[in-house]
Order: sequence, then structure tokens, then C-alpha cells
Amino acid sequence: MKSSILSFVIIGVASASKPQLSVQVRDGSFAGIEGLDPVITWESSAESGDINLEFGAEVAARPTSDVSSLPRSIWGKASKSFGGWATTARADIDPQNMETADFEIETGNEEGDLSIKVSGSAGKSFAVSNVEVTKTIESGDATVTVNPRYNLETEEGDVVIGYTADKTSVEVTASRDAQSVTVSQQLDDDNRIAPTLASGGAISVEWERSLGDDKSVTTTLKPNESVDVEWKDDAWTANINMPVDGTTIGDTSVSIKREVNF
Repeated sequence: MKSSILSFVIIGVASASKPQLSVQVRDGSFAGIEGLDPVITWESSAESGDINLEFGAEVAARPTSDVSSLPRSIWGKASKSFGGWATTARADIDPQNMETADFEIETGNEEGDLSIKVSGSAGKSFAVSNVEVTKTIESGDATVTVNPRYNLETEEGDVVIGYTADKTSVEVTASRDAQSVTVSQQLDDDNRIAPTLASGGAISVEWERSLGDDKSVTTTLKPNESVDVEWKDDAWTANINMPVDGTTIGDTSVSIKREVNF
């Protein structure tokens, strides 16, 4: 077995606007400070009239002589309601390239069960890359969602149709070149199974087993590709990936994360 990533996350929170420190140990390298990848994240909020503002940043906390390499991301988000439409606009900036910013604008009408999302980049030029619309329809005890999506850069689009009733949900994703269907069935209070079949013949099966008290194990089998296991035990999360080729299992990678609030 190969342990490719072993990470411990330590988060200190005193209030919503206090910085958070995340420390990771990668590739099992514990010899010296070079094996650590500490990151400080900070966020806060404010109000300007009837507009809600949120903003934050992520900064590397490792020792370095290149101070300009420490900032990793800066983001800001503004939210406002217009006549029944709740609208948010978010911008993410890479401090290493301040000439452009990625943006995402989302507006939704709760009464009409309709939302629209537009994303792209802005800077010297303004370009929209993705557009999607989600419409929710209530029909008796069932819920139907229709979610068409279009990528303007690749000129490719698809539509996701979801149907949920009682303990069963069905999701169909269809594009010009491929289709897939996922059927999720809650077998009992502790077990859920969700097989997926794609038009190319690919099959995968997800099994989620609840162990109670915020504990669960989710196993996803993709024949001739991989077996993935996610084990959640309160603040601990372990992920195991095993490549599979026929009956042969390749190098297994394991990641373990622990969050501590204090």
C-alpha cells in the first residue's frame, strides 16, 4: 500500500472574521519544516446600504524570501435582492495575475423556483464562459428539476434532469455526444445505493453506509478502473483510492484529514 497524502488540518476559530490556519503534511515528509504547507485563510462581511458584502483571502504561511509568492487568492462577493430576485456576484483574483478576475453571477427567484448562473472572466476583456439555468417543478409528492448548461468556450452543452420521489431519485445527464443515468435508492435508514450507467457502456456503483453519530462509509466501484472508499468519523475523514485492472489492484493511495476547532 502506498500512502501518497497524509494531511492534518488544524483550524482555530474565535469568530466569523478571525483568521483560520490550515497545516498540511504531504507525502509522508515529516523531516523539517519543508514538509509542512501552512495556509492562512481569512474572511469577513459588511453591509453597504442594502447590499451585503463578503470578502476574504488565502495566504501561504511558509517561510520564504519571495514575499510576492505568499498570497494565493483574493475574493469578494456582493448580494442584493431585486423585486423577488436574490442576486449574488462573486469575483476571484489570483494575486500573481492581477490583470484578470474570474466571476460568477447567480440570481434566483424562490417563488418561481428558477435560478440562473453565469460565469466567466473579466479584465482587459470581458468573456462569459458558462451559462446554466435550473428550474424546479413540484408535482404532488415528486420534485422535478431541469438544468440546461452551456459552455460558450467549447460550444458544448448538456441538460441534467432530476426526479425525486419518496426514497428514490433519478438523474439523467444528456449531451449531443453522451448520456448517463443515475438511480439512487435509499434501501433503509442506514443504506443507500446509486448505480450509474453511461451511454458508452461505463458502469459505476456507489454504496453509502451510515454508521450513526456522524459516521459513514461510502464505497464507489468503477469496474476495470477503481475502487474509492471514503470513511467519515466525526472530525476524521479518510479517503482510499485503489486502481483496478481486471482482478489486479494497483498502488493504493490514502489521505487522512482531521479538523480540530478550538
